[in-house]
Amino acid sequence: MVEQMKALVLSGGAGTRLRPITHTSAKQLVPVANKSVLFYGLDSIAAAGITEVGMIVGDTAAEIEDAVGDGSKFGLNVTYIPQERPLGLAHAVLIARDYLGDDDFVMYLGDNFIVGGITGLVEEFREHRPDAQILLTRVADPRSFGVAELDASGQVIGLEEKPDAPKSDLALVGVYLFTPLIHDAVRAIKPSWRGELEVTHAIQHLIDGHADVRCTVIQGYWKDTGNVVDMLEVNRTVLEGMERRIDGEVDAGSETIGRVVVEEGARIVNSRIVGPVVIGAGTLVSDSYVGPFTSVAENCEITDSELEFSIVLRDSSIRGVGRIESSLIGRHVEVTPAPSVPSAHRLVLGDHSKVQIHS
Repeated sequence: MVEQMKALVLSGGAGTRLRPITHTSAKQLVPVANKSVLFYGLDSIAAAGITEVGMIVGDTAAEIEDAVGDGSKFGLNVTYIPQERPLGLAHAVLIARDYLGDDDFVMYLGDNFIVGGITGLVEEFREHRPDAQILLTRVADPRSFGVAELDASGQVIGLEEKPDAPKSDLALVGVYLFTPLIHDAVRAIKPSWRGELEVTHAIQHLIDGHADVRCTVIQGYWKDTGNVVDMLEVNRTVLEGMERRIDGEVDAGSETIGRVVVEEGARIVNSRIVGPVVIGAGTLVSDSYVGPFTSVAENCEITDSELEFSIVLRDSSIRGVGRIESSLIGRHVEVTPAPSVPSAHRLVLGDHSKVQIHS
């Protein structure tokens, strides 16, 4: 019989690197290929055979709960665990103690994206059951991540959080597997200089106590979708794996090339769509070009414009603005041409100002 295993999904966090989008929306719900990043993670957890999920929520709790519900649409049973403010990943484990009980669990950061899911990792953990298992991947600049140091045999001997002088290029991916031994570790550590309880410190505590901490270096694709550049890159990766599907209307004056998805209720009029592209339900694209690696969500309007390598969220319109690329456009946004006005300087100057103007 397979041991009970739970998941702890972290979906609090302010998403400061994705502002201004995250001023009004949870970062985990920003869509790539018209599906929230968080939903990919929940699908991966369900595919790995885990059904019980504790979800850490913060200021955006209402929005997360509205989107995920009780978890049944993912085949999950979700329990929400409020975190007053983000005090570190180990703090999330600390406050989830009652929920997790004595079960093994996978901790999954809700804004992380792993192509191929976590099924193999979970199966490996269940088979060998080390005290902890971490995922690592090689990155160009490890200073923004937790970084692992391995010995010659590949054993984890040290972890550092966002080090100025990293000892390796192996960054921790936002998926961790733990036995209940981690609960002693998170209670034993002190807050870092950031005022947070770092999961790297908790795992280091295990290592120092000679616990069995193993690592898997993933060769597949992983992204922390915390900034616009990474969001667009994940969007590109997901779109590349899509199959062509035309459920909406494409008129005779339009052309769709390659892996293009036009959802039911969408309309393409006198336009050229070059995939991979997804056009959401209820969206109108007219007299426009939509180029590769672009996701346009539901109920948008693209008119007399060009759009490429971009994400457009729902209920937004882009009209008559020429070419837009490498952009993340939020919900209920209107992009229109600026009015044509004579060249002029408009100033609001305080007392004792000095201004130099190039005429």
